[in-house]
Parts: sequence; C-alpha cells; structure tokens
Amino acid sequence: MGRTMIQKIMARASGKDVSVGDRVWCNIDLSTARDFGGPNCVLQFEEVTGKDAKVWDPDKIAFTFDLQAPAHSEKVSNNQKIIRQFAKKQGITKVFDVNWGIGQHVLLENGLVKPGDVILGTDSHMNLLGAVGAFATGVGNTDIVASWIKGTLWFRVPETMKITATGKFQRGVYMRDFLTHLVGTLGADGMFFKAVEFTGDAIEQSSLSDRITLCSMVTEMSGKVGLIMPNGPVLEWLVERAGKEVLDRVEMIRPDGDAAYSEELRFDVSQLEPLASCPDAPDNVKKVREVAGERIDQVHIGSCSNGRFEDIAAAHEVLKAAGFKVSPDVRVIITPSTREVMRECAKAGFIQDFLDAGVIFTNPTCSLCTAEHYGALPSGDVGVSTTNRNFIGKVGKGSHTYLMSPASAMASAVRGVITDPRDILG
Repeated sequence: MGRTMIQKIMARASGKDVSVGDRVWCNIDLSTARDFGGPNCVLQFEEVTGKDAKVWDPDKIAFTFDLQAPAHSEKVSNNQKIIRQFAKKQGITKVFDVNWGIGQHVLLENGLVKPGDVILGTDSHMNLLGAVGAFATGVGNTDIVASWIKGTLWFRVPETMKITATGKFQRGVYMRDFLTHLVGTLGADGMFFKAVEFTGDAIEQSSLSDRITLCSMVTEMSGKVGLIMPNGPVLEWLVERAGKEVLDRVEMIRPDGDAAYSEELRFDVSQLEPLASCPDAPDNVKKVREVAGERIDQVHIGSCSNGRFEDIAAAHEVLKAAGFKVSPDVRVIITPSTREVMRECAKAGFIQDFLDAGVIFTNPTCSLCTAEHYGALPSGDVGVSTTNRNFIGKVGKGSHTYLMSPASAMASAVRGVITDPRDILG
C-alpha cells in the first residue's frame, strides 16, 4: 500500500516507515513561539532545565511578535522583553519583532519553511504552513519546551482525507468562499484529527494566498493539517526564498498513486456563490445573498486567513467599483499580514486610496482575531471579518461577527449592510 503526504513527511522526520495510528518521535525542523505563549515557554524552560541551560539548536528556534504588536500595555511589553533577553542569551537570531507581522507568514517569506518540514508553534493555526507542504502544528507550552531541550516530539500518525476541487471561480467568488463551503458542509468536527490533501485543478492553479486561506481554517474543522503540493509560481516563489533543496523535498513528499485515504471528496468550485459564516460559529454557513441587508457596525479585513496582498487587492477592486466610498456608518479596518505585504500595498497605491475613503489601514499584526486588539467590538455591535473564528464575544463581549471573503467584506463596508460583492462588481 502506498503512502500519503503526511506519512512520507513523518517517515522522513522519524527515520522509519510509519502507518496510520503509529506513535513516533519526529525530529523537529523549526520550533517557534509567539509573543503570547513565548514568555511562558521561556520561564518553563528555565524552571525545568536551570537558568544556564542551553537549547538544543538555536538555529532551529524562532520567535514571532504578532498577537499584540506593538505592545499595548506594560504587562505585554514586559513579556515581550522576556523573549528578547532569552533569545540574546541563547544565541537565537531568528527573532521577528513587532515590526514584522504574522508569524507563519513571516516564516514563509524568510525562507524558513520547506516542504516536508516538521514545525511547531504556539498558535492553533500553525498548520496553514501546509499550504507549501509542511507539517506544521500548534502545540502547548510544554511541548515547545520539550522540543527546545531534545529537538524531538512524538506524534500519532493521522488518517488522511483527500479533497479534490475542480473548475473556476465565478466573478466575485473566491477561495475563501470554497473554504466556507467546506466548513459548512463538513462541520466543526468534519476533519477530526486528520491530515487533508487538497488537489485538483482549482488548487493547482491557485496562488499562495489562496492556499494559505484554504489551509488556515482546517483547524475550524478539527483537522490536524491541510497539505498542498507546491507547484507552478508557488514553487518558484518557494525556491527563491528557501533554496533549491525545495525541489528535492517536493518529490520526497509526493503521495503515491495507491495511497490509502479515509475518504475522498470532490467539489466543483464553479457552482459556488459568495458565502458567509454567520454568528456565532464558523460552520453556520449561508449564502451572502440570504443575509444581505443585515445591519453592521464594523468591517475588518486581514488575519492569517486573508491578509495577503491578493486579499487586499480584492477588497480594493470592490472599493474602486464603488467609487472609493465606504458607508459613514461603518468603521473599516484593514490589516496586512506582513511588512512585505504592506510595502506591496503602498507600491500599488492601495493605502492612499483606502485612507482617502476613510479606512483605517494598520501595521501588520494578527489584529482583530481577539478582543485583545485595538478595534474590539462593544456589546451589541455586529461585525464583518475575514478572520477564522466568530464565536460569540471573540472580539468583544456581547458582539457578533459574520465571516466572509475580503470582497464580500468590502462590499458590506461600502453599503453599510451585508452585501453580495457581485452587486457592486457587476
């Protein structure tokens, strides 16, 4: 019987053949912590090993500052200082401070992610790095500390689900809508502890931005990781950033033709319409036109799911079609995922257009994934967002959030009520 992508990745990392259900120790290629969980990891490491202990390999550890960047309180700033001091003492040079952006995206841009890598992080959406064929997973502080000590961690080999997507998106419909369709179809536990291989021409022809969007919400379906084989422009981009070793890695993780899957599903994206995850759960999915006209108070475009240049460009296209005006009754916030994305937006002239329209264009951060950020919603307010979760009170006690694509979000910002972007784009 052939092997799936996750089996090949875990075989490489463990040094032996693996089967579904096996528990194996895998060598870690990169262990990361962000400004939120990172300080506790540092304190736990020093408590367990002693103040003078050294990490297993400082070159395979990275810190990212993205949740509360820059610090908005003394408590946060002191926690961030703990990380900086620890990194300096340990000789850890991969420290992406408050000016860089969302950790997973920054790691990608800086060539620290390769197909077949095993990567740990203190973020439940680390698995979006499966967009380039890496097995990345969010873990607890204790697992991070263990990896800093030994450079290994144990895993159970998951089953693999195969999802094939074919066809082309209609105008005004995007990969985010396909993702929302998956969440609504499969439900919150539809990928429970499974690896998911995404394939088909709709995937193979997609951009890196689209692949990140698709893999970013595998967590919302209880999946372990979504995996996509790098190809075309995405592979070229990856080789440019991470080196020619990427080409060998791609061949190494390619699934066998006779690999066994727990289930195989097929979807035709050409049949999709703009969709929304309605309050208060990602799998409460309806067509945007079914909830059109609902009053909103705030729109946020950004996050690890939809903060790339292409996402912001889609929002800009809608704004342009609407005459560069947003509703005066709606607060609109746009957050690029990284400093590199922000530069692209500036070069394209987007930032000036957004500012002239009254949009708040922020520095790159995780932004409004939680109420810990500027822009939290007050009780009773209704928001539209491109983030990955809309549980009640997630961005403010007593508030409610609709999740949708950047184009649908901007269309709603323009009209002041939930709006199908096709009504503006034509």
